[in-house]
Amino acid sequence: MYTAPVIKAAIDVGSNSVLLVVMRQTESGWITLHEASAVTGLGKGTKLSGLLDPEGAVATLSVLRQFFDEAKSHGATEILAGGTMALRIANDAGAFLDRAQEQETPVFIVSGPQEAELGFLSVCEDPLFASESRISIVDPGGHSTELVTADRTASGWEVKFRKSYPLGALGLRETSMPSASPGFAERLFTVDAIDTTIALEYLPRQCGRVVVLGATGTNLVSIRDQLVSWQPDKVHGAVLDFEEVSRAVGWMCDMDDAGRAAIVGLEPGREKTIHIGALILERFLHCLHALECTVSVRGWRHALISHGLPAEAATLQG
Repeated sequence: MYTAPVIKAAIDVGSNSVLLVVMRQTESGWITLHEASAVTGLGKGTKLSGLLDPEGAVATLSVLRQFFDEAKSHGATEILAGGTMALRIANDAGAFLDRAQEQETPVFIVSGPQEAELGFLSVCEDPLFASESRISIVDPGGHSTELVTADRTASGWEVKFRKSYPLGALGLRETSMPSASPGFAERLFTVDAIDTTIALEYLPRQCGRVVVLGATGTNLVSIRDQLVSWQPDKVHGAVLDFEEVSRAVGWMCDMDDAGRAAIVGLEPGREKTIHIGALILERFLHCLHALECTVSVRGWRHALISHGLPAEAATLQG
């Protein structure tokens, strides 16, 4: 008797971009059928105004319709769309969620701890990291950055540290680093602001394998390798060392938005935030005493498909 394959989709409605993944369940696990992304700026100005960006909201709703259609065209019978930091903090998030429901593209809000846990699950289930005994993930976003460190045990993973920080490239662009070409004083002020917010220092060589999720890591690899199109097989598992991340902050800050937009390998729409995302990654690597990080093209949306939305007090398993 024929059984139709189980195909699901997950959409990450972020502060700066919307990400889609469609996956099919197989005997060996979930495999990716289709991915797409779009920079929409839903959370532009939200840190200052407490409101979602009107143009960004319209663009995000349009992309949601498009991504729901794409997911269905690839056979998805279940589509989960979760919103992160911008929707967590915006006073008018309810109105946006109502509009999404009205156009039959419902969105629920993912909490900071849930985002951190799902991000870690997406990494610990990746065969690329099957031999690691300790993993730390850093997931820089538009308005938040998640950090998780956990140890592999006989029954799963023991969490050593997990936190979602109110730090993101979009938010910092609107507050401590607003200039298109930030000078030394502005950069130094932002470094201090990030380090003060993290307020954490791991002991040297205690962080295990550091894995970075999200657009900052993937774009830095695409830029370094001058990839003119999205090539996940080349990006996934690539290594960025601390020095090259730090250098990228310097030479990209010396450019303006138009200059960064012309960089080969940069995803369109990231020119206003990529240099700040690189700075956030640099500071988290610094606090972890990590000399390098491995880039993953996976994210919390992948684990949402395989695990669903975890309870707030859930324990990481893997």
